[in-house]
Amino acid sequence: MSVGAGGGADMNAQRARSALGRYGETLAARRLTQTGMTVLARNWRCGRTGEIDIVARDGDALVVCEVKTRRAGCFQHPMEAVTPAKASRLRGLADRWLEEHGGAPPGGVRIDLVGVLLPARGAPVVEHVRGVV
Repeated sequence: MSVGAGGGADMNAQRARSALGRYGETLAARRLTQTGMTVLARNWRCGRTGEIDIVARDGDALVVCEVKTRRAGCFQHPMEAVTPAKASRLRGLADRWLEEHGGAPPGGVRIDLVGVLLPARGAPVVEHVRGVV
């Protein structure tokens, strides 16, 4: 078996990033449920438009949650990773979710961010910010 240009090492790095992201999403889902929210879906895909990391219900509100996970020492804090373009994409994905699932609930829709910071030692730091977008 041969590996083409950009193969082996790139694929391993991608797998590591993917595993890091899944771990962060698991921690985020746990945090949301601990605060009384109900997780409705994880990694909901909307064709080529994109993906919602976590869709949850908080009382009578629907919550679209973006999860950003970083290792400690990275150049950027996880909370800084949501750009205006990403925020716009999240709003569009929330609209698509509503179209496919019967419209907005009585409490409306909120977009939250969960940042997960993984230190070299010790427990992960999970921050949940409500209504960021």
